[in-house]
Amino acid sequence: MQKPSLDLQILTLPDNPGVYQYYDKDGKILYVGKAKNLKKRVSSYFNKIHDTAKTNVLVKKIVTIKHIVVPTETDALLLENNLIKTLQPRYNVLLRDDKTYPWICIKKEPFSRIFSTRNMVKDGSEYFGPYTSFKTVHTILDLIKELYPLRTCNYDLSESNINSGKFKVCLEYHIGNCKGPCEGLEPLEEYQKQVNAIREILKGNFKESLKDFKKVMNTYAQNLQFEEAQKIKEKIEVLENYQSRSTIINPKITNIDVFSIVSDESAAYVNFLQISHGSIIRSHTLEMKKKLDESDEELLELAIVELRERFQLLSKEIIVPFEMDLGENIKVTVPQLGDKKQILDLSIRNAKFYRIEQLKQLQIVDPDRHVNRIMAQMQKDLRLPSEPRHIECFDNSNIQGTNPVAACVVFKDGKPSKKDYRHFNVKTVEGPNDFASMTEIVYRRYKRLLDENEPLPQLIIIDGGKGQLSAALKSIDDLGLRGKVAIIGIAKRLEELFYPGDSIPLYLDKKSETLKVIQHLRNEAHRFGITFHRDKRSKSALNSSVESIPGIGEKTMTTLIQHFKSVKRLKLATEKEISAVVGVSKAKKIVDFYKTN
Repeated sequence: MQKPSLDLQILTLPDNPGVYQYYDKDGKILYVGKAKNLKKRVSSYFNKIHDTAKTNVLVKKIVTIKHIVVPTETDALLLENNLIKTLQPRYNVLLRDDKTYPWICIKKEPFSRIFSTRNMVKDGSEYFGPYTSFKTVHTILDLIKELYPLRTCNYDLSESNINSGKFKVCLEYHIGNCKGPCEGLEPLEEYQKQVNAIREILKGNFKESLKDFKKVMNTYAQNLQFEEAQKIKEKIEVLENYQSRSTIINPKITNIDVFSIVSDESAAYVNFLQISHGSIIRSHTLEMKKKLDESDEELLELAIVELRERFQLLSKEIIVPFEMDLGENIKVTVPQLGDKKQILDLSIRNAKFYRIEQLKQLQIVDPDRHVNRIMAQMQKDLRLPSEPRHIECFDNSNIQGTNPVAACVVFKDGKPSKKDYRHFNVKTVEGPNDFASMTEIVYRRYKRLLDENEPLPQLIIIDGGKGQLSAALKSIDDLGLRGKVAIIGIAKRLEELFYPGDSIPLYLDKKSETLKVIQHLRNEAHRFGITFHRDKRSKSALNSSVESIPGIGEKTMTTLIQHFKSVKRLKLATEKEISAVVGVSKAKKIVDFYKTN
């Protein structure tokens, strides 16, 4: 049976919420998505040209569309998440850390054991977590061990086994880490009170345990049992110290999950904080690889569903940076100020730090991928037709109109290519005319590249504002390069970027990598130009005062000036002092010259 055409498949889609799946000619799944209205959402893929190449490629490959209708958009969200994880379509977001996490288990048994595990067994036991690092788990278990003496053995402590005297106390009992329930030395009721207190600590509620310990400490103190009271006091301090490490600004915020997102061209980083009884009890950052230039809203929505399912979060309120619909059962808060805004800012900061760490690691492990990401980012930020793999930056240097020079620095793949740097002496301009100098230098540079069939840059940066940019554009137009090479000007004061024919400058985020590359280029051009200018000025100053000494070359005079610091000091120096630097015969010539002149 022949497959129906795509138009027919789209035409017969329902207007209900649901999940759609795209397949290629070989029946391989390409993409899974969710929609409020299946027909509208799927139609939108085929009735326009998309901004990103990846989406256009995806659309060309689609042969079959399948769909599942669900009652609500929330159901569609959950189903989409499950299908992506099960089918792993090529064009869907990749959740980059699908691994098992440790849990803390309170075992369902008489005299419950409490331990860490990576496997959840559905036998009625309680599991707290998952925790994102074993370090946190060990810290909590150490805390519990210091506060409560629990058993660590795996004996079956049923009432009949204890009464029959089947077990004997072990070393843990003798060193005070266990109260000997195996021999009936601790009643089950007392043991379970401790387990209940631990359950509250694992939920993030330290108040009840602190109250209980303080009551016991006061009782010991009133009965003059000061050693016992001191032991309880130490336990209170341990508990308070642990609590202070996880307490947030305002303990009034309770049982809320916080989600934030930071993204770039290729990936998004979603941070999640779980707050319980006024304390942050869990923090986790998830990296998501983009496939089709998904928006932050889409990515965060997907991540929230994933993280709530993974960490079994049941809170009724979540804090996020922008409005989103997660169903009727979840209250979504977008704070503008106050304590909730502070905790959202904390989450955003965590996501940013995680992103920076990942990028640094990427730069070391896979430098090519790092360069590709920066180039793609620069192309987007600067609205360029292609990636700026080859950039050239020009800067003029003259002081009080003397010795005008210019510098051209070259960056390839975002890094300085020093062998391609060039100095220029301004030849056709008299006096301090920066605009005319820029016109001359840009013309000479690209006339030569064209004559020698050398590759042209994708981007030219002119150090200066509108005037300098206009001066450079004259040469670009004269050479017929307008439209073939992108050119922008950068004004020093506010880091404004000027484009040809646009009077309104572009302002980049001060922390963006694109601006950092441009600033690096500008600073290199300035450094390179100033160094050349200083050398030229020094040489011309030296020549004007010393060029007339017969038998003394430029190199000798440079050595002398570097030693004596000035021509004046050289004139006042004795023959012996000069001969110590350049030898007797040259010293005699110099002294004789200054005597006769």
